[in-house]
Amino acid sequence: MTAQRIVIKVGSHVLTQEGAIAKVRMFALVEFIAQLKAKEYEVILVSSGAVAAGFTQLPLDRSSVANKQALAAIGQPYLLKMYQEKFEIFDLLCSQVLLRADVFDSAEHMNHAKVAIDTLLENNVVPIINENDTVSIEELIFGDNDRLSAHVAHHFDAPFLVILSDINAFYDKDPNKYADAKQRKVVNALLKEELEAEHNPNNEFATGGIVTKLQAADFMMKHGKEMFLASGFDLSDVKSYLLDGVHESGTLFKA
Repeated sequence: MTAQRIVIKVGSHVLTQEGAIAKVRMFALVEFIAQLKAKEYEVILVSSGAVAAGFTQLPLDRSSVANKQALAAIGQPYLLKMYQEKFEIFDLLCSQVLLRADVFDSAEHMNHAKVAIDTLLENNVVPIINENDTVSIEELIFGDNDRLSAHVAHHFDAPFLVILSDINAFYDKDPNKYADAKQRKVVNALLKEELEAEHNPNNEFATGGIVTKLQAADFMMKHGKEMFLASGFDLSDVKSYLLDGVHESGTLFKA
């Protein structure tokens, strides 16, 4: 049986709670990855949370990009250490791979990165990818690794991307505003206005929130791949879909 390769992206809102790393949720994520690997999945993890992890060690003012870069430098090894400790419980090795967004613009750099990722997966190691926030500020300003994870899936030959978020699905309207908002279980195409919604700093649902996730989904669908959006706070929906083949909740984006 050939292992199916998937990318799982987890956002900083899932990994942090009240200014600290959410250790219980991180453990649940690592346990889930171990369960997937037991079912012959090759798993690449794209993890946000370096800035938040750094803030737990040195509470600098995060409104400054320079401070955010410093916090990322502090937080990245701390975050990896926590992952290492949890993967070790399941006799798994994990590794750190820091990428800059422009690596995807260079065939040579992409090839080097792909060889490294392939080698790690062949040796049963879980690659943990993050954007190198200390030298690249794009992720700090525009996203939470959503679009990065889509590029990782595409360029590293994973047909399926899972985004685990504080947003548990794609709704027909903003569920924070409308009590009658309904989940869209399967989405086959996205509208231009959905992909270009204004970033409103007063609405977390639409800022680096659902918009960048929809952009990631659109990128995946246009490249013949699929994406599943589900809660990272409660993994029952994504477990049901990937481990049991039952689509209870969450949104599948499939062209």
